[in-house]
Amino acid sequence: MNDCLALCATHTPTPPNGHWMANLVTSLCCVVLAAVVVAYAQRRSQLVGRNQYEKMGSDVTMQCGSLDNNTSVTWKVNGTDVKAQHKLEGPRLVLTKVDSSHNGLYSCFQNPHGERRDSINLRIGIPPQELAITCRSNTYPKGFYCTWQQLHPTFIPTTFEVDVQHNQRSLEVQEDRFHKNRCHVRFPEVFSIFPYQVNVTAVNALGKASTTILFEESNIVKPDPPENVKAIPVRNNPRRLEVSWNSPSTWPDINSFPLKYFLRYRPLIRDQWQHVELSDSTSHTITDAYAGKEYIIQVAAKDTEIGTWSDWSVAVHATTWIEEITCTTEVEPVIPAETSPSSIPSSKAPQKAEPPVGRAARVLTFFSPLLLGMLLLCFM
Repeated sequence: MNDCLALCATHTPTPPNGHWMANLVTSLCCVVLAAVVVAYAQRRSQLVGRNQYEKMGSDVTMQCGSLDNNTSVTWKVNGTDVKAQHKLEGPRLVLTKVDSSHNGLYSCFQNPHGERRDSINLRIGIPPQELAITCRSNTYPKGFYCTWQQLHPTFIPTTFEVDVQHNQRSLEVQEDRFHKNRCHVRFPEVFSIFPYQVNVTAVNALGKASTTILFEESNIVKPDPPENVKAIPVRNNPRRLEVSWNSPSTWPDINSFPLKYFLRYRPLIRDQWQHVELSDSTSHTITDAYAGKEYIIQVAAKDTEIGTWSDWSVAVHATTWIEEITCTTEVEPVIPAETSPSSIPSSKAPQKAEPPVGRAARVLTFFSPLLLGMLLLCFM
């Protein structure tokens, strides 16, 4: 087979007096190769199945290849017998009131030998309907982007065609590399008084539907949120927090198109926000914070003249300054054991031992009755 491929790829006409045998072999190889390719394509089509898209709730008819009307066939879906409500009309299978449960690979086999003759990949869906379209410029004045979504799923592959008109001419539309339902458009001019018209058409095997919106340039300008928001407590001042942030990196020309900012903050223990609007500064000192309390802080941005406010930035947390307190512990003096007051021992504590008695004391105690007797005899 590889030799046939090489001959077909390099075959050139043979001169009249050339080797006609070589030319004949080459031609035969090409014929064999073509037959093999056709057979392989047919076999692959039977295994994978050709796609057939049908509308939800309809009655569906599937034809087994090009067999005659009198041919008897057997149908299977995903390798098992068809159990859904159906009827057979020669080489045709008819399903009634189909829904998503009818999706699958249907194969037909010619009786009586059971040879596979065709395969159909059935997909049930609905035609496209109205879309929800949103356009926004977060890179003003460079351009804007539009996104769209289907309000009702179609359940089958659907593509989208986008057309943007401005001042009676079409603008170039660039597909987004990462989002299927997004496109990018450059502003043809700045401060235009003409509206923009965006038309998106959804197309699938069952039909198409178009949605159109109109807007003015100034109504879609919306920056991204400020970045790198920080809040730092002020030393020795328990009611202050120093807040700073950066302009959104997607905003292309902060000098020619400056932004203003909106700061909001609240202590963690409360739900009510306090707000501060700033002209063009990217920092602010909160002066009315509660001492020792944790705060939540966010910032939004907006073009100084047109458009709407951005979404809030990522929330940051900060606690106002807390004075460091140095604790000193007084140590009570230890009282010598011989001067410490006695305590009543517990029933389980060993009793305190009596002091030892000296030898002289014991001798005096022994002879004291005898001496007393002798003294009495002397005075009688």
